[in-house]
Amino acid sequence: MARKNEAPVIKVIELIGSSPRDWEDAVGNAVKEAARSVRNIKSVDLKQCTAEVVNDKIVEYRAVVKVAFVVDRDL
Repeated sequence: MARKNEAPVIKVIELIGSSPRDWEDAVGNAVKEAARSVRNIKSVDLKQCTAEVVNDKIVEYRAVVKVAFVVDRDL
């Protein structure tokens, strides 16, 4: 985290999450996967929703998201 009198630095990464259920679950999957290697996640911004369609049925929901997290300066 930021030291006293230092503003935190925020980094943003862009990810695509997917789910067979819905877009909300696709966003959640992207955040869950990011949390496996990124600490201090503070927000997620949904940029775009897309889906794969087969035989007139949605088979995969996809969410393009930006995940923001505080850069750990203590490393």
